[in-house]
Amino acid sequence: MTPPLLGAYTQSKKILETTNNVEPLRGLKVHIHEFQNMMRQIYFHRDSERGTTGTYKWLVDEVKELEEAIGTQDAKAIMDEFADVLAWLASLANIVDIDLEKAATWKYDGTCPKCHKSPCQCSLLSKAH
Repeated sequence: MTPPLLGAYTQSKKILETTNNVEPLRGLKVHIHEFQNMMRQIYFHRDSERGTTGTYKWLVDEVKELEEAIGTQDAKAIMDEFADVLAWLASLANIVDIDLEKAATWKYDGTCPKCHKSPCQCSLLSKAH
């Protein structure tokens, strides 16, 4: 069975090849696990060679780049850096064998994990998450 993301990729690639567009995944909506699986297919070999510490450092660098992009207020740069942070987070999760979608929905089940309310009622002075 073809994974959903690969099926969407294959179908969109066929459609876009007929229109000479070379960006088959741009704009497609995917689930977190599909994105994580895509990152695994593309980068797992290289990421596992780099190791947990090296990949974590790349993630931290990307978060710093996101901070810089936010400071510029350039929407395209901010979007690109959010994508990079998500990609490196997925890569790191792959190395340590964590399903990001499962982890996120386990902790964030529709309410704040601290006060158990939605919307969150935690003090703005405390770290809510």
